[in-house]
Amino acid sequence: MTGTQPTPALPREIRVLVAVAFFVALGFGIVAPALPVFARDFGVGKASAAAVISVFGFLRIAFALPAGRLVDRFGERLVMATGIGIVAVSSLLAGVAQSYAQLIVLRGFGGIGSSMFSISALGLLVRMTEPARRGRAMGFWQGGFLLGGITGPVLGGVIDGISIRLPFFIYAGTLAAAGAVGLIQLRATPLADRGSAGTPARTTLRDALRSRAYRAALAANFADSWGAIGVRSALVPLFVSDVLHRKPIWTGIGFLIVSAVNGAMLLPAGRFADNVGRKPVLVTGCLGSGAGIAVLAASQTLPGYLIGLALLGFGSGLLDVAPGAIVGDLVEGRAGPVFAAYTMSSDVGTVVGPVVAGAIADISYADAFVSTSAILGAAALLAMMAPETRGLTTSAPAEPAPARMEGGSAASTTT
Repeated sequence: MTGTQPTPALPREIRVLVAVAFFVALGFGIVAPALPVFARDFGVGKASAAAVISVFGFLRIAFALPAGRLVDRFGERLVMATGIGIVAVSSLLAGVAQSYAQLIVLRGFGGIGSSMFSISALGLLVRMTEPARRGRAMGFWQGGFLLGGITGPVLGGVIDGISIRLPFFIYAGTLAAAGAVGLIQLRATPLADRGSAGTPARTTLRDALRSRAYRAALAANFADSWGAIGVRSALVPLFVSDVLHRKPIWTGIGFLIVSAVNGAMLLPAGRFADNVGRKPVLVTGCLGSGAGIAVLAASQTLPGYLIGLALLGFGSGLLDVAPGAIVGDLVEGRAGPVFAAYTMSSDVGTVVGPVVAGAIADISYADAFVSTSAILGAAALLAMMAPETRGLTTSAPAEPAPARMEGGSAASTTT
C-alpha cells in the first residue's frame, strides 16, 4: 500500500484471537507451577517430575507437521477448536489422574492439542490481517499471550495452596472459555482460499524454505526461544543464586523487567514493522537480545544483571513481532506445514536450549551465556542477508522467485 492510502483497521477476528490467546496462556500459567509438585506426589524423582513438563514440548514438536497437514485439509477454525478441546479434556483428566503414567500420557496428549491450536491460530491471524497491519496484529496477539502468561502463575500460586489438583480443572475451564469464544465469534469469518485461477491456494513448505527471509525468520524464532525462554528460565535463577549470591526475589524482579520491557515493545515494534519494514525489526531484535545475554556473560554485578535482562526484554519484544510477520508475507492461502515448521523452530529452541546451555553452565556460566549470544548473533547475520518482505504481496519482489502455489497463480516469493 502507498503512503497516501488509509491504513485498514484490524478486523474484529484479531481481537477474538487475542482473547483466545489470553485464556490459553492464563490457564497454562496457572497449571505450570503445580505440574512438578503434583508429579512428585506419585513418588517419582526430580527427573521424572520434570519429564511431565518436557513431554508436553516434545509432543508439540513431534505433532507439528501432522497438525499443519490437518490445517490444510480441514481448515484453521476446525483444527483450532479441536486442539483446544484436546488440551481441555486432557487437563481435566489429568486433574483426576491416579498414577504417574496416567499423568504423563495425558500431558503428552495435551502437547498434541497445543500444537494444533498454535499452528491453526497463527494461520488464522495471518490470513485475516491485511499486510499493512500484520506487524501490529502480531503485537496484539503476542500481548494476549504475555498478559495471560504473567497473570497465570500469580493465580496459580494461590490456587495451589487450596488443592494441587484444582489448577488442572481451572485450566480446563479457561480452555473451554477460549474454545467457546473462538467457535462463536469466528464461525462466520470469511477466508479466501482461492488463487487467481480458481484453484485452492496453497504455500508449500518446500517453496517457503527456498526463501532466505523464511529461513531467517526460523533462525530468529529458534534463537529467541533458546535465549529469552529456555536459557532465561533455566539459567537465570541459578545465576542469581550461584554467581550474584542474591535471594530468589531478584530472579522475580529480573523476570518482571523482561516481561515489562517485552510488553512495552510489542505495539511500537508492530507499527515500525508495518510502516518501515520487517527486516530492521528482525535484525535489531536479534542484536538486542544477543547484547543482553552478552552483558550477563561479561558482568557479574546486580546492575549488569538488570541491564542485561532489560536488553533481553527489548530484543525479545521485537522478535515476538517480526518473524511471524515475515512468514505471513511469504504465504498465500493455507500453509499449515509452513506455520508448523515455524512453531517447531520455537519449540526446539525452548526444549534444547536449557539442556545444552545448562551443560555448558556446569563448566562456566559465562560460556553458557556467550554461546547463547553467539546463536542470536548468527540469527542476526541471516536476517541481514535476507530481503525485506514488507509489501511483497502488493508489489513485485526485487529478485527472481519460485511459484508459491501448488495449483494457482504463480505468486512470487523472495528467495
